[in-house]
Amino acid sequence: MTKTLVKAPFRADHVGSLLRPEVIHQARKDFQTGAISAHELHDIETEEIKKIVDKQIEIGLHAVTDGEFRRRFWHTDFLEHLNGVEGYVPNHGFKFKEEETERYDVRVIGKISFNPEHPHVKDFIEFKEIVGDRAIAKQTIPSPNQLFNAGIRNKEIYPDLEEYANDIIQTYRDAIKAFYEAGCRYLQLDDVYIAGLNAPEIPFNDSGSTREELIELALRVANGVLEGKPEDLTITTHLCRGNYRSNWAFEGSYAKIAPTLFAKEKVDGFFLEYDDDRSGDFTPLEYIPNNGPRVVLGVFTSKRGELESKENIIARVKEASQFVPLENLCISPQCGFASTHHGNILTEEEQWAKLKYIVDISKEIWG
Repeated sequence: MTKTLVKAPFRADHVGSLLRPEVIHQARKDFQTGAISAHELHDIETEEIKKIVDKQIEIGLHAVTDGEFRRRFWHTDFLEHLNGVEGYVPNHGFKFKEEETERYDVRVIGKISFNPEHPHVKDFIEFKEIVGDRAIAKQTIPSPNQLFNAGIRNKEIYPDLEEYANDIIQTYRDAIKAFYEAGCRYLQLDDVYIAGLNAPEIPFNDSGSTREELIELALRVANGVLEGKPEDLTITTHLCRGNYRSNWAFEGSYAKIAPTLFAKEKVDGFFLEYDDDRSGDFTPLEYIPNNGPRVVLGVFTSKRGELESKENIIARVKEASQFVPLENLCISPQCGFASTHHGNILTEEEQWAKLKYIVDISKEIWG
């Protein structure tokens, strides 16, 4: 029997976002029409965050999130509050498997740096007070490498890719410091960009660089950001292939990035998508160093409400343990339940049942 983990990531963990309840959807509509103030919207969100914190603790999760309830999108809300970045409405959204996303993105309009008044830091302080000492308060932010997505970098402001990369690294070092000083001890970097470097055709790329060059750059940026992080701060990365209204953006195993990123990225854990055939097999996990980052197997889907076969989940964890020791494995959904305000196509009851199911199965596997 493997011992219970006392440091994140945990045996049963989750990526972060949760379905927004109808009261938040309505409050946002009311705010847009001027029926309620920004302060009133904030108070409504706070009350709903208190409820989901209680619920996460009730079902047995050791790390809890705010469900990203104050955000519209998992990444743009954070990025547009960096100095030198703005949000805007482009001509089209991102192309997913079965639909195009709502039109919204970010772009660089000046030199990038961290905004010491970033609202997400203030939000975390309030969130941590809600959690108290009942659980670990987990904060999620988009990976620094998301700033390499097509159309974001302004090549007039940053003609040199290396200068751009260096400013991104410093911006995120400052962000990590700000969250740490706010009391954060569990931070997750959500990364669609790096996962996309595995795809047969790299999505979201306009740099002119080769796949190999982009993989090396992504590693340099990730490790540059992590350099000098406090010992008691756990930082994980979540590699996602797209999650929008139960749709996905691209496919491909982790084989192309594994020899570089799995082997050398200095994170404390990888949250990996393994919920369907698009994910490939567990072979790339052989590049995870011995006694290296924990691997959180996303063998449950957040895109549908049906519960997976327990026997199949246990068998898959056993299969993965051929490449990473069982004591270094954890389980979770492959992604959040609502990477955007729209949410995936399942009910809140199904969401909570799935998270409770993950907790229960983790106890059966690890005791």
